[in-house]
Amino acid sequence: MTKSSSQPASEIVIFGALGDLSRRKLLLALYQLDVCDSLHSQTRIVGVARQEYSLDEFKIIVLGNIRELIKGVNEELNEVALTRFSARLVYQQLDMENAVAYKYLASTLAQSNNSRIYYFSTPPAIYGDICNGLNHASLITSADRVVMEKPIGDCLSSSKVINDQVARFFTENQIYRIDHYLGKETVLNLLVLRFANALFTTNWDRNSIDHVQITVAESVGIEKRASFYDKTGQMRDMIQSHLLQILSLLAMEPPADLSAESIRAEKLKVVKALSPINRTNVKNKTVRGQYSHGFLNSVEVPSYLNEEDVKANSNTETFVAIKAEINNWRWSGVPFYLRTGKRMPIKHSEIVVHFKAQPHNIFKRSYRDLPANKLTIRLQPDEGVELQMMNKIPGIDPQMYIQENKLDLSFSDTYQNGRIIDAYERLLLEVLNGNQSLFVSRDEVEAAWTWTDSIIDAWAFTQELPKPYAAGTWGPESSINLIARDNRKWEK
Repeated sequence: MTKSSSQPASEIVIFGALGDLSRRKLLLALYQLDVCDSLHSQTRIVGVARQEYSLDEFKIIVLGNIRELIKGVNEELNEVALTRFSARLVYQQLDMENAVAYKYLASTLAQSNNSRIYYFSTPPAIYGDICNGLNHASLITSADRVVMEKPIGDCLSSSKVINDQVARFFTENQIYRIDHYLGKETVLNLLVLRFANALFTTNWDRNSIDHVQITVAESVGIEKRASFYDKTGQMRDMIQSHLLQILSLLAMEPPADLSAESIRAEKLKVVKALSPINRTNVKNKTVRGQYSHGFLNSVEVPSYLNEEDVKANSNTETFVAIKAEINNWRWSGVPFYLRTGKRMPIKHSEIVVHFKAQPHNIFKRSYRDLPANKLTIRLQPDEGVELQMMNKIPGIDPQMYIQENKLDLSFSDTYQNGRIIDAYERLLLEVLNGNQSLFVSRDEVEAAWTWTDSIIDAWAFTQELPKPYAAGTWGPESSINLIARDNRKWEK
C-alpha cells in the first residue's frame, strides 16, 4: 500500500454518500485505507446527500455502518484508525440537481486548499447536473478528478450523452470510469500470470488453447432493485462491463508497459475484434433466461416475475450465455464462452482456460483418454489460481499409473499474513495516486456498447422470450446446448 506521505492531501467528495454503494463499499474502503496509513493526514472525506443531517448524525450512521460491516467479515476493528477516520468526515446536504445550491458545497470546500476527487455514486442520469453545479460554483480545476460509476448509459447513444456532459468540464485524463472487477486481486494477477511467466506467455494462443469459459454467477436475486434492474437486465449490468473487461485482459496482446495508455490500447483492440452477433446469428450464439420459482440452500425463493415491483409481463433477462469469438491472429477459432446469471446455486466467479489435448497418448494402459490441462482462475469467493495436470502415482508396480492432480495457489492460504484487499480499496488508492491503468477509457466503453447493442437489437427483433430456469440451477437447458453443440461442457 502507498503510504500517506507519498500522495498529496485531497478532498474526497462522495455524491450520494448515504446510498447503498457508498455505505457498503466506498466508506468502508476508505476506512481500510486509513488503517493501512494510505491516506494523507490532511485528506478529508466530504459526504454529499439530499438528507438533512447534522455532521454528528452523519458520523453516527457512517461509523455504525463500518462497525457492522467489519463485524460481518470477522475482522478486528481498529479503534485508533476509526477515530482518525471520523475526524476526516464532513457532511453537506445538497439538492444535486440545483446548480445554485452548490454555493453551499463551495463554502464547505473553501476550508481547504486540497485538490478534489469527485465520486459520482449516483444514478448516471444526474452526472451532467452535478458537473453543471460544480462549474456554476467554480469548483472545477485542472487538478481535480472525477470517478464515474457504471453503468454509463444503457446503450451507445445514451453513453455518449453522459460522457459528453462530463467531458464539457473534465478532460479524459481527469476521468476515472470505475469497474470494480478491475480492482480484484485475481483479475490484476492476469497481467502477471500472462506476462511474467514464460509457461503461459508462449502458450497463450490458438495453437495451445482449445477454449475459454468465463462464469460470473450470483446466488442473489435483484435485491429490491427492480426499478433499476427491470430496465437494465443481465446483458447491460454484467456482460457489457464486467465480463468484457475480463475477456479483454485475458485476450489482449502484451502491452508495451504498465501505463494506462498501453494497457487501454490493447484492451480496446480486443473488444473491437469481437465477431459481431446480430439478427442473423443471435439464436446460435446467445441464450437469455429468466429465473422462475425454485430453492436455494433449501429455502424457497420466488420467480423473477414475483419479485417486488417487477412488471407482471417483464421480458428482462436474468441470465445470459454467449459464444464470443475474436477475429485476430492469436485467437482465430478459439471460442470464449461467457455465462452470467442471478439465482444460480452459488456465488461463484471464475475463468477456466482449457488447453488442447495431447495429440498422442503413450499412457493408454493406465489412462485411456488423457484429459487436457486446465487453468482455473478463481475470482470469488476463494481467490486463487489452479492448474490441473497429470502426475504419476508413487509406487513400485511395474505398471505406471497416472492420475489428475491440481497445483493450487489459494491466495488466502499462500498469503496468510496479509489481508486480501477489496477491489474498491485498490481502485480508490489508484485514483488518489492519479493512475488510470485500472480504469476504463471512453473508447472501451463505447466499443463494448457497440457490440452489446447489436445483441440487444437482435433479441428485440426476434421477439424470443427469455428461457425459464428454476432458481437454484445453472440456467436454461439451452445454455447447456450452446456449448454442447461444440462437444464441450460447462465446468459447473
